[in-house]
Amino acid sequence: MPEPTFDSARLDDAIHGKLRLGIMAYLSSVSAASFAELKKKTDASDGNLSVHMRKLEDAGYLTIEKSFVGRRPRTTLALTPAGRKAWIAYLDELRRLTDG
Repeated sequence: MPEPTFDSARLDDAIHGKLRLGIMAYLSSVSAASFAELKKKTDASDGNLSVHMRKLEDAGYLTIEKSFVGRRPRTTLALTPAGRKAWIAYLDELRRLTDG
């Protein structure tokens, strides 16, 4: 049986960054999360988290909904179906690369 080709370029760049990986991992385990919850779970600054959320939103991997609870703004994030599919494909590719 031929040995599989090792090609790390097959990893999804939109997910592969450390913070984006953390965002995807956490959101894959919940139905949705608030910005504050995600910030706490990833230990990211507001600005850094916002930039990486936008990259994942631009890739079609998550939705960002803004609303108000009373007078306070609330941002809620969730994986899209495409985001869940990309997350599973990313994990499958990691397993393949590590012969897992």
